[in-house]
Amino acid sequence: MRRIYLDHNASTPLAPEVAAAMEGAMEEAFGNPSSPHWAGVPARRGIEEARRQVAGLLGCDPGEVVFTSGGSESNNMALKGAFFASQRPRRHIVTTSVEHPAIVAPLRFLERLGAEVTWLAVDATGRIDPADLERAITADTILVSIMHANNEVGTLQPIAECVAIARRHGIPLHTDAAQSVGKIPTRVDDLGVDLLTIAGHKLYAPKGIGALYVRAGTALEPLVHGAGHEGGRRAGTESALLAAALGAACVLAGDLSVMERVKGLRDRFWHALQQRFGDKVALNGHPEWRLPNTLNVSFVGRVGADILAALDGVAASTGSACHAGRIELSPVLKAMGVAPEVGMGAIRFSLGRKTTAEEVDAVVEALSRLPLLAAGRRAN
Repeated sequence: MRRIYLDHNASTPLAPEVAAAMEGAMEEAFGNPSSPHWAGVPARRGIEEARRQVAGLLGCDPGEVVFTSGGSESNNMALKGAFFASQRPRRHIVTTSVEHPAIVAPLRFLERLGAEVTWLAVDATGRIDPADLERAITADTILVSIMHANNEVGTLQPIAECVAIARRHGIPLHTDAAQSVGKIPTRVDDLGVDLLTIAGHKLYAPKGIGALYVRAGTALEPLVHGAGHEGGRRAGTESALLAAALGAACVLAGDLSVMERVKGLRDRFWHALQQRFGDKVALNGHPEWRLPNTLNVSFVGRVGADILAALDGVAASTGSACHAGRIELSPVLKAMGVAPEVGMGAIRFSLGRKTTAEEVDAVVEALSRLPLLAAGRRAN
């Protein structure tokens, strides 16, 4: 079978427009952007142009954009920065039980330093109840961090409702938008968030570049101290090359019309699987409030890793892992209450801007021909 890439939530290929921007930066912006001479000025100019491009996508002031090395650093900066900037003797943070490891691990670290963390439960579709957030907030709460869209099942969280609650209590809200930027609208004033994470390699830029939106007036202690780069918020000589890449990717991400086509392909994929496998295939995630490119399905009674191994040439991800002969569900599926016999057969297919109907149909046909799925296949 020819190679088919359906793992865009893990990483995206480099867009031609992004590669072109990087090529230009390599030729013209090699100097240190902090140097005032003829070699440094073009680099500084390129970085600030890229900052304006990121800000244009988010609908914010360019000065509120901090370049980072990616989504993990942005999340760490938001969480640890808020924790260390707070002067309160007790510091409480509210998050969800389905966050990315780049949120979970920093919070576990902060717990060791005395932070109190509340992990909000989700329903069977992966969404929290905003009323639970209202009940979780205390006088010691310093930050709420709720992902915009889940990386595994694509479920969207009710960010606007959560922001309204946080604002009533005077608490900043951070959202990890690594999966949603470029797929659905992410303008910060529409969302109302105070901090927002971007990961370049999720939106057709290279690895190693990301950004954190920091609303003016939001207090954060820097993770990296040094010569005061990025307005004193993140020390280290900036990369004009990587900034140009993210800026170009954000310009490309501003056109969301292509995602309507991708959503149509995702739905075509799901309907075809239902037709072939009936009740032997189950949808994981919210049927409506979900990323337009994400289809997480379970082949009931099967093991997702075995299916993918048999799908030679198809790149996708599983929702379970095998350890010492045991199948363990991902923390996300476990938090959603997915039954083990269902969750162990989970596969995430995440489509991209260049995915075609022919590719989707080819994967459905390949699945239908797999001997290990024969028992669940409907007779034609």
